[in-house]
Amino acid sequence: MSAAAFLGKLNEAQRQAAEGAADRPLLIIAGAGSGKTNTLAHRVAFLIASGADPRRILLMTFSRRAATEMCGRVRRICAEALGGKAGALTDALHWAGTFHSIGARLLREYAPLIGLDPDFTIHDREDSADLINLARHDLGLSKTEKRFPTKATCLAIYSRAVNAQAPLDEVLARHFPWCAGWSDELRALFASYVEAKQAQNVLDYDDLLLYWAQMAAEPTLGSELGARFDHVLVDEYQDTNRLQAAILLGLKPDGRGLTVVGDDAQSIYSFRAAEVRNILDFPSKFSPPAEIVTLERNYRSTRSILAAANGVIAYAKERFTKNLWTDRLSAELPAQVVVADEASQASYIVEQVLEAREAGEKLKSQAVLFRAAHHSGPLEVELTRRNIPFVKFGGLKFLDSAHVKDLLALLRFAQNPRDRVAGFRLLQLLPGVGPSTARRALDEIGGESEPLAALAALPAPAKSGDHWPDFVAAMTDIGRRQSGWPAEIARARAWYEPHLERLHEDFATRQIDLVQLEQIAATYPSRERFLTELTLDPPQATSGEAGPPLVDEDFLILSTIHSAKGQEWKSVFLLNVVDGCIPSDLATGTSAEIEEERRLLYVAMTRARDRLHLMIPQRFFTHGQHARGDRHVYAARSRFLPDELTPLFKKVAWPRIAAEGAASGPRPQLRVDLGARMRGMWR
Repeated sequence: MSAAAFLGKLNEAQRQAAEGAADRPLLIIAGAGSGKTNTLAHRVAFLIASGADPRRILLMTFSRRAATEMCGRVRRICAEALGGKAGALTDALHWAGTFHSIGARLLREYAPLIGLDPDFTIHDREDSADLINLARHDLGLSKTEKRFPTKATCLAIYSRAVNAQAPLDEVLARHFPWCAGWSDELRALFASYVEAKQAQNVLDYDDLLLYWAQMAAEPTLGSELGARFDHVLVDEYQDTNRLQAAILLGLKPDGRGLTVVGDDAQSIYSFRAAEVRNILDFPSKFSPPAEIVTLERNYRSTRSILAAANGVIAYAKERFTKNLWTDRLSAELPAQVVVADEASQASYIVEQVLEAREAGEKLKSQAVLFRAAHHSGPLEVELTRRNIPFVKFGGLKFLDSAHVKDLLALLRFAQNPRDRVAGFRLLQLLPGVGPSTARRALDEIGGESEPLAALAALPAPAKSGDHWPDFVAAMTDIGRRQSGWPAEIARARAWYEPHLERLHEDFATRQIDLVQLEQIAATYPSRERFLTELTLDPPQATSGEAGPPLVDEDFLILSTIHSAKGQEWKSVFLLNVVDGCIPSDLATGTSAEIEEERRLLYVAMTRARDRLHLMIPQRFFTHGQHARGDRHVYAARSRFLPDELTPLFKKVAWPRIAAEGAASGPRPQLRVDLGARMRGMWR
């Protein structure tokens, strides 16, 4: 098929991006709703159709789902372009995944050359926090006169320093000033943490990038790694951190064959160490500079919504110039809705949502977005009172639930018996085994060449009864791969379920999660692959803790702006578009922080297809601010909506609620000790 027919469905800018020269770096600036995923998929398909070996194409995304979707699109496009030959070619697209998953694969392959044991296990964030806590206790930092930072804070500091490639003192000063006095102790803690990981043959998330970046920086290894791939393509480049940018430059120092796609206006993840300068400075990293293709045609929103969003982002101090446009006309302007307070805000949204539903618009096609999760509290109360089902993103993560972590700990300990965090958790599931007993057992088997055999030789703890030999038998079966995969996880579940029933009252609900985990496991070719990929890109929620309501197949979406990125809805309501909320009063310390807050508003606005409501409460209630206690504060419209942009919006005041609020006046102070009254009822 000719290129004209193959790329005929793309617009001019998309086609230019898909056909971009492969002998120089390419930067695709893809505005919101501009068909970024489709364009990148066509670029990969174009390379394959032009003769590129798919086995030598590296495609990196920020989630496993995105990688799977991208490969599916490439397969369909190639089938249209190449016919019968497409299947074999696209099936060879093996190097597609997240930065972390690709890093894990490469580290296992190169482990003997870089001083790693190929059987290393990977700790998730909670396990990493537990290990850093063990080091914290060993150094005596948990018993300091002044309270030392918690394990979660210590891990966050460590992770920020690694991913941002920044000195510890700079990280403390900018992001953790309350911990700045512990600089020397933290440096000693992190050194001990690294030693513990190496002794136990475990890596954390950050190691997967750090080791890869160190490999890429070595002239010989970096050259070998880069030579494996003729083309490297990266999605969502505005969300990369400095470590990820260093990996790319190490693989392709001259930029040949390197394509990155992203939108500087949607860089909103600095709290994860994402660095907007990666995309802003990308063209100048190479000589000659990278080719830039800008996608400005939007296929999502109406022209009036885009005009307002363009107006907001136009005030950004530094950006790639683009103005989104569309053929979608609408006479309805986005609304700035002025309401009296948060209760009025909630009531207005509920009435609008129900009115739209009566007109035939599903609840799922409507969303309420907010800067911080606690902003939606009054709305959640009102939705519950009005019996309107809703889902709030995000819920409890699948791997954060105790029962799932227990079962995975068994598999991970069988995979790597030197993994003390997994073993420590696992042993304490047994009756009669507490922290001291578990620690002694791990100490006794830690130095043995055959840890599982040493475990079997240990005397049973006094109060463990028949549970100890059952545990040893299960560990031996799974550790020595006697059942094969995926039967090993069925064996693990059979051992664990009696303990699940003993430890948790909601046994039946949690058991459903374990059945689901076993089903997921069956889709992986090996235990090693399962543990690696599940840790790096877990399912999102447990059956009992989060997710869509079971009683209604339609529900309203509530989401933070960060969680909403990449999504779209017919109607969008944005809560609290006032200074102090957008921008957050915790993110106005520097110009860079303020600019990211502006981008957050832009991302929120560009989620709307047909209708957009920016909610502006005139006052809201704050809880326990410093010594001033609970109080009402008066709010000003967000600084990101200056008077010059007013003509782009319609002004809506909700007169009924506003009038009621004005008539009622200040609420009298009333304090009633209901607790004492309730206690008195039983005396």
